[in-house]
Amino acid sequence: MSPDRQLGWNDALQASWEAAGAPGAPGRVARIDRGWSTVMRHADDDDPLRLRNLYVDVAIGDWVVPSDDAEQVDHVIERTSAFVRRASFEGDRFEADYLAANIDVVFLVHALGSPPNQRRLERELVLAFDSGAEPVVLLTKADLVVDPEPMRAELTDVALGVPVIVASGISGEGVDRVRAFAGGNRTLAFLGASGVGKSTLVNALLDADVMDTGEVRAGDQRGRHTTVAAQLLRLPGEGWLIDTPGVRALSLWLSGHGIERAFADVFDLMDHCRFRDCKHDREPGCAVRAAVQGGSLDPARLASLERLVAEEAALEAEQERFERRADRRGFRRSRSS
Repeated sequence: MSPDRQLGWNDALQASWEAAGAPGAPGRVARIDRGWSTVMRHADDDDPLRLRNLYVDVAIGDWVVPSDDAEQVDHVIERTSAFVRRASFEGDRFEADYLAANIDVVFLVHALGSPPNQRRLERELVLAFDSGAEPVVLLTKADLVVDPEPMRAELTDVALGVPVIVASGISGEGVDRVRAFAGGNRTLAFLGASGVGKSTLVNALLDADVMDTGEVRAGDQRGRHTTVAAQLLRLPGEGWLIDTPGVRALSLWLSGHGIERAFADVFDLMDHCRFRDCKHDREPGCAVRAAVQGGSLDPARLASLERLVAEEAALEAEQERFERRADRRGFRRSRSS
């Protein structure tokens, strides 16, 4: 019997399950606590499994097959999407940190009333595009400002066609529009720093005070973490929501095409440079530098791209050195991507 499609199961997951030949019926990870997964087997599961995560990397939203004794996760179904960053801790810098899996829409959450942060949004867009999910920029706390348009316009400048919508968990503005993205039992996820209003918005989406909310500093609207564990939550009607703790540090992992998509305007300019190997410095016929000098490309955006490309190149070089050292010791750790 196939898993419950109301829980977010789809044809792609079905094909991966059949190809893996993993015995047993998959369930979906609804919560992770210190090496344990709470696994739902259907949308109205009142008695979920509690499995140990031994020898497997499990993320919130994963579909997993339990062991025969239903004591631990035996197999993780190939993900249709995954939100991945570089691990935050120095000792784990060669590891991928999976924030959420099998998500359909990633909301990149920024709070109105705080200064717009184009550089953070650019980094978030790289991660979102690489995840395989659909990114949407979400401006929260609309109840705190008279006019959200200046900030919306500033972030739209770097969003490049990604929807930028406004909402408030207090007034209810935009909540139905956010919920509509979950149509067809799709899964939504939110990424944003602590204090941007995610928990308040989650409560509004769920029509219940499920998530704790906290105070923010008046000066910069920064707050403490109020979500302490990632959870998969059912939305009224249909669809699912993954709420994750506020993310302050956004370190890239090995990128697919996220940088190219997030900076498509700059890469399009590069295609018009006179020389194929143009470094966009002092070469004649450089379309990128011409755009900067002409005012159509913000030099801060070009500098941001250069930093992200350099960061990714440095990570790739570190990975290669790490794997060479591992080979010399007689073992190789698998590299997630």
